[in-house]
Amino acid sequence: MDLVDAGALASRDACRYIVSEARMKLYSRGQLILVSVASGFIVLVLAVGLGLSGSSDTTSHPASTEWGEPTFQLEPGPERSSVVPVAPGDGLSADELETIRLFEKRNDGVVNISTQRLTLNWFLEAVPQQGQSGSGSIIDRRGYVLTNNHVVDGAAGINITLADGTTLNGEVVGTDLENDLAVLKFDPQGRELTTIPLGRSEDLRVGQRVMAIGNPFAIGRTLTTGVISGLGRSIRGHDTYIINGLIQTDASINPGNSGGPLLDSRGDMIGINTMIYTQSGGSIGIGFAVPVDTARRVVPDLIEFGTVRRGWIEVSPVQIFPQLVRYARLPVDEGLLISQVQPGGNADEAGLRGGTTRQPPIQSRGTTIYLGGDIIVEVHGTPVQTLAHLFEALEDTRPGQTVEVVYVRGSRTRRTEVTLVERPARLRLE
Repeated sequence: MDLVDAGALASRDACRYIVSEARMKLYSRGQLILVSVASGFIVLVLAVGLGLSGSSDTTSHPASTEWGEPTFQLEPGPERSSVVPVAPGDGLSADELETIRLFEKRNDGVVNISTQRLTLNWFLEAVPQQGQSGSGSIIDRRGYVLTNNHVVDGAAGINITLADGTTLNGEVVGTDLENDLAVLKFDPQGRELTTIPLGRSEDLRVGQRVMAIGNPFAIGRTLTTGVISGLGRSIRGHDTYIINGLIQTDASINPGNSGGPLLDSRGDMIGINTMIYTQSGGSIGIGFAVPVDTARRVVPDLIEFGTVRRGWIEVSPVQIFPQLVRYARLPVDEGLLISQVQPGGNADEAGLRGGTTRQPPIQSRGTTIYLGGDIIVEVHGTPVQTLAHLFEALEDTRPGQTVEVVYVRGSRTRRTEVTLVERPARLRLE
């Protein structure tokens, strides 16, 4: 069985493709060289301008060196009234009428998202192709949209289609790989937008009724209903990261539903649909959504800074593996060996030690590992056995916050407190 991003399969099933008109040409050898050189230069310019190697982000963010909380506040749009009668009629039950009423109230706040990517043809010319498709929720009347990171990751262009069929250009404002979330923005052009209100996910119960609105297989917006099947699920969403606290639901979530809202019976968003558990590539009744409380915490950072400002410990950690345990005669079988400590950094000030040059370093997978350092086994109350656990322990921390670190030195287990710094954009991980 596979865990599949709910948007990862949508591109191959989409009904529309970006097709460029091609004409056969014969080139001489000199022309081929000239075209290749010129095309390479053009591709380089496009890569810089459009973000060939990553998500496009043309929104500027204020530079900030302080560790205060973000000041951005969401501005929801006006509440839309339903046109459905409140009393049963026309053969519809009260339960059916309530579902219809909620769909009509929230449908206009859900958007379809399609992306374009740049690929290279045989002459190294940049050619646009269809990328991922997915869904999103308008969360602010100024045109901010909440969706999944994997829907827009690597996109060179983004189109946002509103409920009335209008398609507008969108841009990436901020992304959070660790929680698979992203915020986009489009220009409402004077429209009064319907927004999806953010509910709460901390008090959810298994068996609670939910519904999902999205764009499965890029065929158009669809409503599915179900219940919460489980809470607090932890699933690896990336090689280095584990997404925690996921909501499990049996409401059908298919490719293209990624980024769409999971709503409660009041019509409030309680989750962001993100992935499915499947054997066939389609829904089998096991879908997962990122809890909305996570989005409440990270969205202000994404809009104000373009990223989530998290705390970090200034070390070069090495995930312990059996061969290393045997060779270095380590006292524990699991944890993170500190290969190096940044001189004068927060780990150094807290008394943590890195490896020493008095022992010959070893090479593993092209990485130099210095031996003799402390071994981190717990951070902020979370047992740390892998790099993913370290990211999990620090996921909801802020720069300037103090956390307890439990580590092993020699045969003794020790504790210290580390005041976190802001996590750098690029980390040195062993």
